[in-house]
Amino acid sequence: SVTGVQTCALPIFVKHSDESATKKLRRMTSVFILRRLKKDVLRDLPDKLEENYVVRFDEKQRHIYDAKVLELRQLLQGANAAEFQTIKLKVFSYLTQIRQICCDPGLLLSDYDGGSVKRDACMEIVQRAIEGEHRVLIFSQFTTMLEKLEQDLTKAGIAYYKIIGETSKKKRMELVDSFNSGNTPVFLISLKAGGTGLNLTGADVVVHYDPWWNVAAQNQATDRAHRIGQTKQVTVMKLIAAGTIEEKIVELQETKRELA
Repeated sequence: SVTGVQTCALPIFVKHSDESATKKLRRMTSVFILRRLKKDVLRDLPDKLEENYVVRFDEKQRHIYDAKVLELRQLLQGANAAEFQTIKLKVFSYLTQIRQICCDPGLLLSDYDGGSVKRDACMEIVQRAIEGEHRVLIFSQFTTMLEKLEQDLTKAGIAYYKIIGETSKKKRMELVDSFNSGNTPVFLISLKAGGTGLNLTGADVVVHYDPWWNVAAQNQATDRAHRIGQTKQVTVMKLIAAGTIEEKIVELQETKRELA
C-alpha cells in the first residue's frame, strides 16, 4: 500500500482517481525511477501531430455491429463471477469479432456485400497524403484487414509494400531499404510485426487503422517513422468508429496515459 501499513490490491489511481495516493507513490518510487521523454532527449526531432479520425457507420454496418453486441450482452446477462470464468474465452472471442466489424464486416461475414466506412476513410487519407507528396504507414492488428486494403490500393493503382509476421527478417530489411530510398507511397504493416526494429523515416504520415488495448504498442509502431533521421513533422491518424468499442479502447488508453 501507499502508506506501508495496510495491504490493498486495488489500483490507487485507475479505479478511484486518488491523486493524493498517486503523489505519495511518486515520492516513494522517484528515487528508483528515471523517466525521460523523447522530446527531452531528442531535441532536434520534428513535431508529432496526433489526431483521432472519427467515422460513423452507415445503416447496414451499424445493424451488424448492434446485433453482435446484443449477442455478447445475452451471453453475459446474469452470469456470476464463477460462470464468467467458464465463458471468458468466449467473451474475448466476441470482443475480437466486434472489433473486426468496426474494421470491415467482411472480416467476419464471408457473404457481406456492403461497405466499410473505415476502409473508405483510410483510402481518402491515402489519396490526400499522396496528393500532398506525403508517404504513409498503415498499421492494423488484423492481417486480413491488410489484405483488403491491398485490394483497394491495387484497384486505385497505388504501389505499396507489406510486412506481416510471416515476412522473413531478410525480406523485411529489403523492403525497409527500398521504401526509404524509393518513392513507393504506402507501407502496410501488421501491428505486432512492425512494433519494433524497423526504421521507416521515409514516411511522415502514420495511420492506425484499429486501436489496440495497449497504447504503448501503438506508440512503438508510430516510432517507426517518428525517430532519429526523420526530418519532417509526422502526422498520426487514429481511425475510430463512433459509438463503438473502439471509443472505449481509446478511453482506456487515455487512462493508462494519465497514470503513466
